[in-house]
Amino acid sequence: MSEQRQQRIRLEISREAARLFWEQGVAATTGEQIAAAVGLSVRTLWRYFRNKESCVEPVLAQDGEEFVALLRRWPRDVSLEDHLMEWAMNRTKDPDQQSFDQAVIKMTVLAEKEPDLRTAWLMTNDRIERALVEIFADRLRRSPDDIEVRLHAAAATAVVRVISEDVSTALMAGADPTSLGNTLGQMARAVHTATGGAVGDPVDP
Repeated sequence: MSEQRQQRIRLEISREAARLFWEQGVAATTGEQIAAAVGLSVRTLWRYFRNKESCVEPVLAQDGEEFVALLRRWPRDVSLEDHLMEWAMNRTKDPDQQSFDQAVIKMTVLAEKEPDLRTAWLMTNDRIERALVEIFADRLRRSPDDIEVRLHAAAATAVVRVISEDVSTALMAGADPTSLGNTLGQMARAVHTATGGAVGDPVDP
């Protein structure tokens, strides 16, 4: 089986696990139920994942990878807020993407009270932070080993995590998305503040 095919299966399992965890709770959901939801045997499920809680890792990991890819495409002569807003305006909003987004939001909320899911969520944020070190170092024309660059990456990752958790909680509590205001703008401005103004503005080409 190709690696791409395996990744698709892992993501499909992950989305079904996220759905079941949200609908039934983590404790009440079994590996057998997750396997049945995707038409696999339990034995096959455990070839892909070490336990049921780890099944959510691909959903969270892919979301983190998409965010990192977005920042890698950030033009030097554009502010972070403008870059995020342009992405949001042009982003595909097909049903499959919306379903994926919902899975991420639900797992972000559940991670607040489920320690094993929290581990997966924090692992995702750790990978984001490591990637931001490289992205910020390149943008600021400094070394990835520079302590200030690493601090900027840590601060920015914390901002993204906290705002993501806050927005996800509000949405799953039934808040109207329009009532939350410009959350991407808030995120960009918070990154700018948290990094002492070092990250967020346009820079020289």
